[in-house]
Amino acid sequence: MIDEEEYFDEDLIDNLLDADETNITDDEELYEHFRMEVDKGQDAVRIDKFLFERMQHSSRNRIQKAADAGCIHVNGTPVKSSYKVRPNDVITLMLDRPKHDNTIVAEDIPLNVVYEDNEIMVINKPAGLVVHPGAGNFHGTLINAIAWHLRELKDFDPNDPAVGLVHRIDKDTSGLLLIAKTPEAKTFLGKQFFNKTTHRSYTALVWGNFTEEEGRIEGNIGRDPKDRLRMNVFPPDSEIGKPAVTHYRVLERFGYTTLIECTLETGRTHQIRAHMKHIGHPLFGDERYGGTEILRGQRTSTYRAYIQNCLKLCNRQALHAQTLGFVHPITKQQMDFTSELPDDLAAVIEKWRNYINGKQELL
Repeated sequence: MIDEEEYFDEDLIDNLLDADETNITDDEELYEHFRMEVDKGQDAVRIDKFLFERMQHSSRNRIQKAADAGCIHVNGTPVKSSYKVRPNDVITLMLDRPKHDNTIVAEDIPLNVVYEDNEIMVINKPAGLVVHPGAGNFHGTLINAIAWHLRELKDFDPNDPAVGLVHRIDKDTSGLLLIAKTPEAKTFLGKQFFNKTTHRSYTALVWGNFTEEEGRIEGNIGRDPKDRLRMNVFPPDSEIGKPAVTHYRVLERFGYTTLIECTLETGRTHQIRAHMKHIGHPLFGDERYGGTEILRGQRTSTYRAYIQNCLKLCNRQALHAQTLGFVHPITKQQMDFTSELPDDLAAVIEKWRNYINGKQELL
């Protein structure tokens, strides 16, 4: 079993294809953007279902639109969503524009390496650093930094999907990330993420006060049809989006905001951000999901000024990937890491702590 991200880059179809504007005609020159061969033992299954199960960041509806636009080919011929894949089929994504040269170039960008050996690295990523090159961010990413850090390692090719990132976090989320230096390490670690045997917890400051001490959120995560830069939550029994489960527990209450710990069963795009918005507790400072609005508290000018000062202290979603646990691919020993809260998040938490305890003025 292979980690899904070894097959498909994040948001591949969504970044490359706008099905409302793309419609392939017979006389157009086409460019291949992706290729994969179906396993020899694959059962016959609809191609939209087949790709949906392997594309962590695209919805089945989006895949169907790509097929309707003539962009999904099998053995050189465009197919519809109802086509049933067969063993050894070659599936390609064909578009009417050339593929962007996304060769990863080593760049001298500082890295906070928490742990490193011959097989793996654990990195503490700062907020604001894009993890992987993509649309609009082809340079200055964590991957470019890793390529520089490992430039003397002859067997490490940053352009080879068989090595590198095992999982991802958002640009403005800080915290721990796991990198595999060898294909064997990535396959071993990828199985743990797929089988949900790893442990990942996040610390988040969210709007509102919970009535309970802990809870569970279940709801499919899929692209918001009205805003493709945001994710929505859909019913678990729907075919929209990908299944997602988030567990949370209260760490500290500040009246109008709450500090919580989130533990993931799944790792979907914007999962914590979308799930918290869905239950009425957007992450503090999360502009895309409404977290920069004053959602709780007084309507006085003094309180508004206090909130603005808090947002200046932590000018991003208040989310930090704080712990990471997994079994080492060679030693088979349990590895557990904890990252301290970054200064911006620690400062805004302390400001709320002082506010609720009445130890200082709002400003």
